[in-house]
Order: sequence, then structure tokens, then C-alpha cells
Amino acid sequence: MTALELPVFYSFRRCPYAMRARLALAVSEQPCELREVVLRAKPPQLLAASPKGTVPVLVLPDGAVIDQSLDIMRWALNRHDPQHWLAADPDTAAQYDALIEQCDGPFKTHLDRYKYPVRYDNVDPLTHRAAAGEILGAWDERLRRTDHLFGPRPCLADMAIAPFVRQFAQVEPQWFDQQPWPELQRWLKAFLSTALFQRIMHKYAAWEVGTETVTFPPQC
Repeated sequence: MTALELPVFYSFRRCPYAMRARLALAVSEQPCELREVVLRAKPPQLLAASPKGTVPVLVLPDGAVIDQSLDIMRWALNRHDPQHWLAADPDTAAQYDALIEQCDGPFKTHLDRYKYPVRYDNVDPLTHRAAAGEILGAWDERLRRTDHLFGPRPCLADMAIAPFVRQFAQVEPQWFDQQPWPELQRWLKAFLSTALFQRIMHKYAAWEVGTETVTFPPQC
């Protein structure tokens, strides 16, 4: 596949939605033309591809646009899933989806109001920290029974959820480490120490028209 045929991938390094997409693209070894975005100065090419104006966005060589992070994950993994992140049967897939929906729905709602309280009216960040903590406590209980969320190895749910737990932990790292979630903390630390995570967190300069093409994922 030549550079002209590569999918174009708009990303932002610290965004957990973009992070989960990068994880799937990297593990599947799906080459893309990476366009790192500065969110305060979004390139018009991103807005033309996806008017929602958020990352990640994947523009395929045929012009099709995938602008939801989970859809990008599934697109990449359906092409090549060497670590078997996708579920082997519909019932298990539904269980993955239910946990991811809990992350993307109530957990993300509380995370945003805990991390960015000034963006909302009449918000108590500690109330939302506690509500998010109840969800994390339930995930810790799950991880007491198995190394990962659905068994002995990582799956789609682990990789879709871990970037958001990382974001939560970074708000008050010392407080997070003091919480009674030993298995969740172990799980997160293991995720952050993987070669895959280190690979997808490589820093890139912001993309501009005319800059040299950057291919993602980077070579090991």
C-alpha cells in the first residue's frame, strides 16, 4: 500500500477516544497517514471530513469516513486481530459492549464533571468523583476474579476502557493510589507499562498542509 492509498487518521495524543483507536490500529498493524491535531486550531480538512470536529477520524482511501472511536477499533480489528481482542461469539460481544457503554455513558459523564467542573453549571467535582468511584469499585471487583475484565488476556473492553481510567487517575494521582481498588490499580499499571501503550503514545508535531507524511503506527 502506497502513501497515497493509506487511510488518513486524525488524532490527538491525549484524547482517550483517539487513544483507544490508536491501540487498535497499532495492534492490527494497520498503516495510516497520521495527522496530529491541535484541538484549539482544528484543520479545515478534519472539519470537512467530519463536521463534529472531534478526534479520532479515519478517512479511508475510497473516501468513506469513520468518526467514532469504537467503529475505528472494530474496523481495524476486523481486518487483523492478532491478539484476539474481538469476542468470539455474539453473547460475549454483547457483554463487552455493555461494559464499554457503562464507561462511555455514566463513567464518562462523572469523569468530565470531576476533571473539568468549570465547564458545567452547579457542579460539585467531589460528588462526581465519588459516583465515578462507585463504578471503578465495581470494575475492581470484577478484576479480583480475573487478570483482565473478561478473562486472562486483554480484550476490546480492556483497551476501550483503560484510556478513560488513566484519565481519571491523572486528575489526582495520589488520591487514586490511596483508594481500595488494588486490582484496578494493578490492571491500569500493567496497561501503562505495555510496549503497545508506549508505542502509541509517541509524540508528534501538529500536522499542517505540506508537512512530511507521518505513518502510524511507528515501527518498533
